[in-house]
Amino acid sequence: MKATLTLRDRIDQAVFNAIYSRSLVYNTCWEDPAVDRLALDLQPEDTLLVITSAGCNVLDYALAGPRRIHAVDANPRQTALLELKLAGIRHLGFEDFFALFGTGVHDAFRDLYRDALRPDLSPFARAFWDERPHWFSRREGGFYFQGLAGTVARAFHTYLKVRPRLAASVVDLFAARSLEDQRAIYDTRVQPLLWGPGINWTLSRQLTMSMLGVPYAQRRQVQAQHHQGVAGFVREAVEYVFRQLPVWTNYFWRVYIHGRYARDCCPEYLKPDNFAALKTGLAERIVPHTSTVTELLQTTEEPIAKFVLLDHMDWMASYHPQALAEEWDAILERAAPNARIIFRSAHAAPGYLDLIRVGREGARLRERLLFHGAMARELQRLDRVHTYAGFHVADVFA
Repeated sequence: MKATLTLRDRIDQAVFNAIYSRSLVYNTCWEDPAVDRLALDLQPEDTLLVITSAGCNVLDYALAGPRRIHAVDANPRQTALLELKLAGIRHLGFEDFFALFGTGVHDAFRDLYRDALRPDLSPFARAFWDERPHWFSRREGGFYFQGLAGTVARAFHTYLKVRPRLAASVVDLFAARSLEDQRAIYDTRVQPLLWGPGINWTLSRQLTMSMLGVPYAQRRQVQAQHHQGVAGFVREAVEYVFRQLPVWTNYFWRVYIHGRYARDCCPEYLKPDNFAALKTGLAERIVPHTSTVTELLQTTEEPIAKFVLLDHMDWMASYHPQALAEEWDAILERAAPNARIIFRSAHAAPGYLDLIRVGREGARLRERLLFHGAMARELQRLDRVHTYAGFHVADVFA
């Protein structure tokens, strides 16, 4: 199976690969692990395969106490971030750890890194963080304004500085403690000021999407589903988040608005009791890997009970469909009986489920999976990020 790529596809693929291969793309996860945990129903005997991203959700799943978590990412910079978090859990106290990954700023990071963290890192991770101690400095804005996604957050933060009325309205929005107040602030003060031609133009640029880790293949899928294109889709997602879901628990959007988490609005791994649980053994169940999903599965005999595949199949289906078919062959070969798989997509009904053929018999991928559509739709309604058109929960047929 070969993909038909236009010249624009090839140019975008080259640009995206160039950005991806040189950068930390995600400095925090952009998928809601509370939703994931409900879908996964993690058990003590489970072994998971999880795409690492920024490592936040890997640590969240570890709190449920599964037997082992294989955290895999083809981008070694993402593995380096997870390694730094694991080193911090092993060797730092909670206050130092929260300063690093909660507020994103630690005035003594260079000393902490040299004395406590660096010795526990792989050679690549050491080289990566040796060059970036300034990422945790106050002068540079802190960790959550670094990396590609952080650069976009920094740009929006700068934009708010030149729009003081909008900035004040956003601050009040995040201070709301009832949905009624939240909706009123959004509808009367944020919405009229936010959605102007400048924001719409910026969101419609492929460079912006690439900085957020969204290749042209995914952008094209969004455009195919929404009559107002990417900007319209993003606006619809933002309006759902700020009109339908409590903002005071939404640490995903908060960190990119403020550049830091709050003690009462942060990922689970940044809470004192959970940090202690990770420190006393749960974090040791995490095994980082820099590889593709296929490479990892082909080098282990361990049955995998739960898979968290994020959205990487969208771009693989467009650019590397044969590699995607090989990945699914490896998943099905290594999956434990009735293994559960969750993944997200820019499309509510991704075409690769019918196009990808797997196994010796060449069955459609969809035919090898039992989908839980009602569960997925209900969980997606609760998703605090809400930037994916499709959330999918499926079991492998025994």
